[in-house]
Parts: sequence; structure tokens; C-alpha cells
Amino acid sequence: MFFLSMMEAKPSRIIAGCMRWGAWGARFSTPQYDRLIRACLDVGITTFDHADIYGHHTTEAEFGYALQASPGLRNKLELITKCGICLVSNERPQHRLKHYDTRATHIIASVERSLVNLHTDRIDLLLIHRPDPLMEPVEVAEALEQLMRKGKVVSVGVSNFSPSQTELLHRWIGLSVHQMECSLSHPEPFSDGLLDRCRLLGLSIQAWSPLGGLLTEGPDVDGRRTRIHETVQRIASTHGVLDEQVLIAWLLYHPFGIRPVLGSTRLERLRAAVAAEQVRLERQEWYALLEAAMGQEVP
Repeated sequence: MFFLSMMEAKPSRIIAGCMRWGAWGARFSTPQYDRLIRACLDVGITTFDHADIYGHHTTEAEFGYALQASPGLRNKLELITKCGICLVSNERPQHRLKHYDTRATHIIASVERSLVNLHTDRIDLLLIHRPDPLMEPVEVAEALEQLMRKGKVVSVGVSNFSPSQTELLHRWIGLSVHQMECSLSHPEPFSDGLLDRCRLLGLSIQAWSPLGGLLTEGPDVDGRRTRIHETVQRIASTHGVLDEQVLIAWLLYHPFGIRPVLGSTRLERLRAAVAAEQVRLERQEWYALLEAAMGQEVP
């Protein structure tokens, strides 16, 4: 059963990324999905990020079972999903190899499946997941416009596009969001023109992997990881907050209103990310963190 009233909740600054809620991570049961969705709402997270491929095309449906079991939840959420990546999967036996597909037929079919999987009548934000070298922007725009005209999609955007790819598609359809990798371990959007181009085009920014893997073990190339850790810990100690809150606050400081997509299954980490909205970095602290990531003073 689908519900036709518009979303009641305001989109949250912190976004719950659901990639690891299912087969690619926690393997939650329906009651566990329900509990974490409600816990997110309790701490002020109303936006949930999906993609049709998550869990090898199974996580949307698992999340949807929780919405089906508690129909009142849907209108408290902003639902994001993505399409365009074709994985080799038992759920998609026609895929002989990983590839991209941004043809109108694929986009429309993907959205129709997502609507069924999520037990909803609309996707609040649909993103083209990756740039497709064979993308025909006019065809993509017509498919997206058709979905919006029918009320199946409320707004559209892109993910992982370059500045020129973003501008190309935006010429034929009004994109509203760019979801990109952006963090202290991947600060390139601050210097490669991507953030600037999005601002010029009027797109809001969502940052996936905002912690940049910096809270887990990993290779320390040229001492970069150590530099960032030491700087983060010093600033965290000054403000009396957690290291992860400094990483989130670094993104939130930027004037473009970046919305971090936190791919965690742990409520305490999601709660800490929301609390990071209250961390007030100083401008020189922001640059100290950038310097640690770059390994040198700013030019």
C-alpha cells in the first residue's frame, strides 16, 4: 500500500547512508531496520540515502519492509536513491559484467523497482549514481522529467560526476544535488573546481564517506594519516569533543552547506555526527586540518 501525502519532515543536515545496513554490512532484520530508523528520527536524522545496487540489489527492499510494517514512518523521511550502475548479481542475471546504463528505459525501470522496494509512491531525490561514458544528456533529462511530471520523483541530481559532466547534464535539466566523495582524506573537491561549479549551477552538496576512513586502520602514505590524526586529536581536545566530530565539523564549516552522508550502522556514531553541528571550529583550525591533509602550507 502506497501513501500519497507529501513528506512532513524537513531534510536533515546529517544523512544516514544505508549502504551497510543490509548484505554489505550489518545484515539487519526488519525489526532492526525499524529500530534504527526510529532512533535516527529521535536524534534528528530524517534523510536516508540508498542506491538500487546496495546489498547487491537487496537493501532497498529490506528497508522497505520496515516502512511497510509501520506505514506512518514514510512521511517522516526524506528518501534518496540512486541508479545507473549495473552490477553482476544473482538479482540481475542479465548483467554479464559491471557497467553503467543511463538510457531512459533503464532509469525508468530502476525507479519503478525502487518505488516497489521502498513501499512508497515517490522518491524524494533521485541521483544518477556514476557518470556513464555513453550518456546521452537529452535522453536522461527526458526520462527524469517524465518521472517528476508523474510525481514518482520529486527532485534529481548526480553523484560522482566531474564539473564538466555535471554542467553537461544540468544544461538540459535542473539538477538540485551533487553527491560526491569529500573529506579530509579526499579534499580534492575544494581545489579541482567541483564545489565551485556546483555552487555556480545552484546545486547543493552531499558528501559521502565524510570520515574518509580515518577512524580505521589504513596505509599511512607519506605520514599523511598520522598528520591528520594528530591535528584532529589536538583540535578535539581543545573543544572537548570526539575525533569524528571534528571530521564532520570540518565539512559543516564550509559556507556551501555541505550535508555529510554517514555510512554507519552504529547509532552512537550517527548521534555524534548530529552533535557535531554544534562544534564551532575556528577558521585557522579549519586550515590547520587542510594543511595536515595536504602535507604543506596552503599556496
